[in-house]
Amino acid sequence: MTHTNSAPWRRQLLLSSAAIAMLAGPAIAQDSNVFQMLGRLIFGAGTAKVAIDTPQAVTAIEQGDLDRAQPNSIRDVLKSTPGVRATGASTRPLGQAINIRGIGNAEQTASESRIAVTVDGAPKFYESYRMGSFLSDIDLYKRVEVLRGPASSTLYGAGAIGGAVAFTTKDPADFIGEGGETGALRLSFGTQTNGGTKKLSATWAQRFGDLDVLAAINNSTGGTKVDGSGTAIKGSDHAANSALLKGVWRMGEGQSLTFSAARTNTKMNDALVAQTGDLSITAGGVASLSTTFGTNDVDATDDTIALTYRDAAPDSAFRDLTVQLSHSASTVAKTDMSNGAMCAVGTFQVLCPSTYSYGTTALKIENTSEFGGGAWNNFLTMGVQLSHQDRRGTSSKGAIGFHPEGTDQKLAAYVQGEFIWNDKLTLTPGVRLDFGARTPTPDATPFGASAVQSRAISPKIAAIYKVTPEFSVFGSLAHTERMPTLDELNSYTISGAAKRAASPNLANEKADTTELGFSYAKDGLFGPDDKLMIKATAFENTITDKIITRPTSPANIGLSYFRNLDAAVIKGTELEAAYDTESWFAQVAYSNVDARDKATGLTLPDTPAQQTALTLGVKLPAQDLVFGWRGQFNSAITTSSLATSAAAYEVHDLFMTFSPQTGFLAGFDINVALENVANTKYRDNLALDYGEGMNGKLTIAKSFKW
Repeated sequence: MTHTNSAPWRRQLLLSSAAIAMLAGPAIAQDSNVFQMLGRLIFGAGTAKVAIDTPQAVTAIEQGDLDRAQPNSIRDVLKSTPGVRATGASTRPLGQAINIRGIGNAEQTASESRIAVTVDGAPKFYESYRMGSFLSDIDLYKRVEVLRGPASSTLYGAGAIGGAVAFTTKDPADFIGEGGETGALRLSFGTQTNGGTKKLSATWAQRFGDLDVLAAINNSTGGTKVDGSGTAIKGSDHAANSALLKGVWRMGEGQSLTFSAARTNTKMNDALVAQTGDLSITAGGVASLSTTFGTNDVDATDDTIALTYRDAAPDSAFRDLTVQLSHSASTVAKTDMSNGAMCAVGTFQVLCPSTYSYGTTALKIENTSEFGGGAWNNFLTMGVQLSHQDRRGTSSKGAIGFHPEGTDQKLAAYVQGEFIWNDKLTLTPGVRLDFGARTPTPDATPFGASAVQSRAISPKIAAIYKVTPEFSVFGSLAHTERMPTLDELNSYTISGAAKRAASPNLANEKADTTELGFSYAKDGLFGPDDKLMIKATAFENTITDKIITRPTSPANIGLSYFRNLDAAVIKGTELEAAYDTESWFAQVAYSNVDARDKATGLTLPDTPAQQTALTLGVKLPAQDLVFGWRGQFNSAITTSSLATSAAAYEVHDLFMTFSPQTGFLAGFDINVALENVANTKYRDNLALDYGEGMNGKLTIAKSFKW
């Protein structure tokens, strides 16, 4: 984009935002960017810009992608995003966490603090023994934005070594549209063959002058699913309900106030205690189901509330102000343990009736100003963020040593610039300074726990240069520090006598990352209506003072449970490419991560296997029909852990979308998919159970407007 002065730039951004909102609406728009992910706007890397023009590896997953995938979990959402993988359970509604470029694991030993997750801008965090970290219903969201690499730390928080994932809930305008209507109702029904999953949803949106309101409810139930050999995936049955209430008040020119409240409640009877999976891997590499921990009943509730004020004054280049107050809470209650007779203080408290919870209240104030002259057009984003997190974990035997209670308070200040010269060179420096104070409850003090204060600094600089109108090169240097979490500092385990002590003297984890890449975009390559986009990235991330756990052994009795490892090196390459015409499209997503312990040379257990995802599709605009094939190809991998080593596999899916715009079916959206068409038995190396066998999916939605 060419930036000449503030007013045209703001008009262009508003038009672009409107376009992206239309694309993210319930109906599949016949726009080229529907199948050109690199042509989509990215909002979370600074000022809004097209993905291919960002000096960072980014991906935006929008409503059309979610409709085609008909996802049950975060794994379904991320499976074709390069460098990003779900860890833990293969197909349960809970038990999954996020891995970006080899950062993040199923065991949840503070790994989620290395990836920043937000919902409508509100920071999210949940972490407890083998429960996964994302407890919300995917059907609440219209957009998932993934920013890979620690350069995200400037805007999202110190310690985002893996990157950031931003979820956006649905908006009233997505359903009402801009055609003069004032209200809309959308009803949806979905069914799946594997496990007999049924989904029902209803969304109502209404415009009252300057106020838009949305209310949505979703219900999902399903039985036990099976893998490719017909073996039951134990604990995969579920019952979940979710709701969203959202209001947008347009207060004046450039001013708005948005309120959003989302809740998901998931209940499971006789679910695995180890929701992330319970496979036992033998020395020969054979995986079998283990019932060591048994089963329990789970009641999980996830809430996010955000109140956001925006003042993008059209007559001022110096004010684009956002003020947000948010609260996020996640609670998991476990009862009726099948192995409850073994409940005891210490390690076996995992088999006691218990409740785990996190509550985070945050205030964020951010402003972007625009200035410049001559060949330069510049933007400066400055912000402060204050957060208070309460961590709770109690059982029928009292305080839980491996999940210590306490508070985590943070104060951060950050600044990021975007300096654009002649619409060819963009420089993006940034720095963030975080101050943290973690305070345990008195239960942890006898075992060495104490209040700890620390700070972290995260500077970066990124650049992208347009060599030609079609070809660009980009790169970045970023340093990120992650402050230890309350769990890492104060976790202890007792069983008669102290076996593991707290770790109050941990150093900050540090990551230094270099990224280099290029992008290419060409319209009219072979014909007047085609478009080719390619973006390739290579990166190297050196992590020092990496925080890991000590093995449980007699030699470690009395030693701190967590310790700093000297260094780990993560290297990798990623490729996104898409070719799109009026009648057909093709997409490629490739990632290869090599993560090693620098001292031993061993492949780190969180390393994902090399993956290639291919998509081919046909568009019939006259018939409002899209259909295609998707293939996912994973290479074999051997890590330092048998649990995350796995054989090569490939999985093939078919999909079809029918969204008639005229006739008696106008307003209907029909999505059909057949996943794992060959019924392959496979296991993703970061999953702790086998993947889902063949599954037919059907979703029928109808929209009414007035």
